Amino acid sequence: MTMTFINLPVRDLNTAIEFYRALGFTSDQADPDGDSMVLTVSDSTRLVLHLRSGFERFTGVATTDTATSREVIVGLSAQSRRQVDELVDQAAVAGGESLGPGTANGPMYMRGFRDLDGHQWSFIHLAG
Repeated sequence: MTMTFINLPVRDLNTAIEFYRALGFTSDQADPDGDSMVLTVSDSTRLVLHLRSGFERFTGVATTDTATSREVIVGLSAQSRRQVDELVDQAAVAGGESLGPGTANGPMYMRGFRDLDGHQWSFIHLAG
């Protein structure tokens, strides 16, 4: 089985963990171990949050300023259009920024948000 690990820098690790837990991401760890924390998104996807300083040591370069640029858009599947909207609404309630109403393109329905650190995400439902 192929695993996907999404690594993101964050300003405040505990606040970021709370945000992602509000979206339903889980962890076997009660608290961060050092300057990182691994959260489970699905059976095959993990989100690894790093304090910015740790992320910069890991990558060897400065982190992107998400106020002025994007380094990636992370897209995750959802089971229904309703779930797409619920997840983005949960992100907004937890302090994220909704990027507006969902859009449909044929069988695809998508809606985006930015997390507490400005990383852009989208939830996507493919009807079929």
